[in-house]
Amino acid sequence: MTSTEACIALNMLEKVGPIRLRHMLELFGDPESILKASADQLARVQGVGRDTAECIADWENRIDLSKELERIDDYGCFVVTGADPIYPNALKEIYDPPIILYVQGTLEEKDHHGVAMVGSRMTTPYGLDTARKLSFQLAHAGVTVISGGARGIDTAAHQGCLRGGGRTLAVVGCGLDIIYPSENRSLFENISGQGAVITQFPFGRKADRQTFPIRNRIVAGMSLGTVVIEANKTSGALITANMAVDYGRQVFAVPGRIDSPRSKGCHALIKNGAKLCESVEDILGEFEYLFPPPSSSEQPGDSPPATMPVSEEEALLWRLLEGNECHMDDLIRGSGWPAEKVSVLLMAMELKSLVKRLPGQVYRQGRE
Repeated sequence: MTSTEACIALNMLEKVGPIRLRHMLELFGDPESILKASADQLARVQGVGRDTAECIADWENRIDLSKELERIDDYGCFVVTGADPIYPNALKEIYDPPIILYVQGTLEEKDHHGVAMVGSRMTTPYGLDTARKLSFQLAHAGVTVISGGARGIDTAAHQGCLRGGGRTLAVVGCGLDIIYPSENRSLFENISGQGAVITQFPFGRKADRQTFPIRNRIVAGMSLGTVVIEANKTSGALITANMAVDYGRQVFAVPGRIDSPRSKGCHALIKNGAKLCESVEDILGEFEYLFPPPSSSEQPGDSPPATMPVSEEEALLWRLLEGNECHMDDLIRGSGWPAEKVSVLLMAMELKSLVKRLPGQVYRQGRE
């Protein structure tokens, strides 16, 4: 048995969670040794009572590990544990990181710098449009958008990111073989091809009131910041926001109509210290440290520095700016792209210090 297989087995036991696993690893050293231990040995571990110890010692009669491994293989997904390099770094920092993550799709290093976007299931056209716009712009800036795959704001956030050609991760509150909500089947397929659908729950586990808060902690834990768009005062999105605060992550809230119940949660967050979010600049401005400034020895040229992660589109704008100060209208005409696209690209380039914005929507190459 491998360490990953042992973690899968432990994750399938309802009485075993991340905290108990951590205490058991301190004594036994690795997951395989935990499954080989007797009930008496397990009962001596802090936080592991007799019932849990007997459950673990009897694991082969309580779960079907071989069937679960077959399902993983048949479904074409994979499993990561905290020991794997692609396990999200930010998630490792929370108090109770999941024992394992089932992943349908791919995980990449850039996903470690993701931003969560959550909100109400019962939303308005304003909320849906805002979620799609912000996630589209985040995608263009190279930011992975993380959400919960639910109806409403979650779905709009995933859709906007996909349309922007970016990566998006959907963290679901059920097993990967259960499509919830059912109408998002095609959306989840698209997400798997341009990111990943993720869960900590084994196959066959249905979504319920218990699984959603567990899912929310993963959404908040994987993200550098959480954006809340439309949430009443009892919305599950506020649970995610509060978890983000507990984890020391930035919380953003999009304001809404003062007479709309779906704005009350966001307005309460703002009153309690969340950053008011009116545009994608409010989000990206908090994470400038992710884009290292250029070396002072670098000089302007016909292409960006090789050390800078730039797209072909950004490189074109860079060349249009060579030796000049250009108004954004000139860049729009020179590139032939819509104003919204040029604006998003310039914003991303500004955060990378590739361009410098001057008064009056004038830009130049970002070199002093």
